[in-house]
This record gives sequence, structure tokens and C-alpha cells, in this order.
Amino acid sequence: MGFICGNFCTLNITYFRGFIRRHIKQRIIYPCLNQVYRKTKYADFCTITTQYAPITLKSGLVGWYLNMLKTRPISTKCITSSLIYTAADVSSQTIVKENLEQYDLMRTLRMGGYGMLIIGPSVHYWYNFMSRVFPKRDILSTFKKMALGQTTYGPAMTVIFLSVNAALQGESGTEIVARLKRDLLPTMINCIMYWPVCDFVTFKFIPVHLQPLVTNSFSYLWTVYLTYMASLAKVGSS
Repeated sequence: MGFICGNFCTLNITYFRGFIRRHIKQRIIYPCLNQVYRKTKYADFCTITTQYAPITLKSGLVGWYLNMLKTRPISTKCITSSLIYTAADVSSQTIVKENLEQYDLMRTLRMGGYGMLIIGPSVHYWYNFMSRVFPKRDILSTFKKMALGQTTYGPAMTVIFLSVNAALQGESGTEIVARLKRDLLPTMINCIMYWPVCDFVTFKFIPVHLQPLVTNSFSYLWTVYLTYMASLAKVGSS
């Protein structure tokens, strides 16, 4: 009888110990381990997302261009202006010329050089100057910028464009003055009809560092017309 009781007590103790171990594993250890695993996995996911998300958002041509505007603003704007003026002159000649044999490569090179050496730096400093003088982008400041651009920057750049292009074609000072008397007024009238809306959009809605890019984009159509005006025969020629 004593032997049986002893064995029964031993079995009960063994069963009780096994029950306690299973209970601890199932109710305490396993949930804790599972929670730790989930937290670790979530942390790894957040780390990967944080590490690679900016690369995804900033990758591509747009991200590269914005980075170049930030690190090399003047050279980037100069190259952009050169490409736009080159494309505009190609379009202008394609529209006017009847065949490729009449295409003037030197004219395209002049336009690209003008965009790089004159337009690119000038728009950079002009829009930075405007943002310092009129830092706000409200309606009144926008109209002030537009008025200043139409009365100073626009006419000055038109005179420089027509004069430089004529000089590069070998025209004398007298011929350049005669060309300005003939072409400047109609060019400025068309300028007033085209640029105010473009300037309003640029000054009102576009950040300063992107304003030259937007202006150059508007300049594409304008430059098609401007290169046509610059290609007209000099005054007095047959």
C-alpha cells in the first residue's frame, strides 16, 4: 500500500511539473518570443523603408536635375538655356526652311551659345534679385515683378539679342542700329502680348530656384519667333 501511494505521489508531482512547464511555455515564453520577433521584424522593415524611400523618391532625371540646381545652379541653368535655345532654333528653321540643304548650322550654334553665355546667367541673377526685392508672392508683389520685367529686363535682353546676333553675322554698327529701329518695336509689342501671362505664372506659383527653368520653358515658343526675327535680312539688303 505504501509503495502504491508513493508511486502515485511521484506521478502527480511529475504531471504537475510538466503541466507548469507547458503552461509557462504556452502562456508566457512563446507570446513573449513572438512579440519580440514581431517588433524586430517591424524595426527592420522601418529601417529598410527609411533607408531606401528617399532614394526611390529622389531617383530619376527630375531628382538629378533638382540636385544639380542646388549644387551647381548657374552652370545647370546655363546648359538648360543653351539646350532650349538650340531646340527653338532647330524648330524655327524646320518650320521656315523647305529642305535640309538650307539649314544654317552656324545660326543654331549662335543661338545655343547665346543661351549658355547670356540668358543662363542673366535669368539666374535676375530672379534672385527679384526674390530679394519682392520676397512675397502675393498679387501686388507679382504685378510689381511683372512690371519691372516688362520695362527693364525684357527690353534690355531683346536689344542685346538682336545686337549680338547681328554682330556675329558681320553687320556694322550702323546696320545694327538700323535693324533695331526696324525690328525692336514689333518685337516688343509681341513681347507684351506673350510674356505677362508667363511672368504671372512664374512669379506667383513657382519657387525661386525653379523660376529660370519655367521661364526657359516658356522661352521655347518665344525663341522660335525671336530667332526668326534675328534671321531677317539686314536693312537695305536686296
